[in-house]
Amino acid sequence: MAYQGVEPMASKSEMNVVPLIDVLLVLLIIFMVTVPAVTGAVSLTLPQQGPPPPALVEPHPMRLMIDGGGQWRLDGVPTSERALQQAFVAAVNLSEATGQAQPLLHVDIHPDAHYQSMASALAVARNAGMERIGFVGNR
Repeated sequence: MAYQGVEPMASKSEMNVVPLIDVLLVLLIIFMVTVPAVTGAVSLTLPQQGPPPPALVEPHPMRLMIDGGGQWRLDGVPTSERALQQAFVAAVNLSEATGQAQPLLHVDIHPDAHYQSMASALAVARNAGMERIGFVGNR
């Protein structure tokens, strides 16, 4: 018998892409199944637009002037401690009844005024419930 030799195999220079295509098809199926589950609907409770809040009207400020002699003037009218107390209580009650802010009390003190007259006026305002008190700058 004659010896038949095995021919040397020729080397293939082609790449086998069948396994690569199989992997890509499996990944495509996995993504097609999982993407709808991930991007599912999210239930949200959105705020509803209600009526706009009422505009707050800033009340006219009250101006308390204390002159050099210790005389009190509320909005330019000379006043006593009792009348001052009544005016402050009326302003506080009106602001509470309407739900608006209290009027701003501007206190204008003359440089020659006594400390006691200023302290008494502030005590009257505090006892009446005034919360918004501001001082007018020096002359």
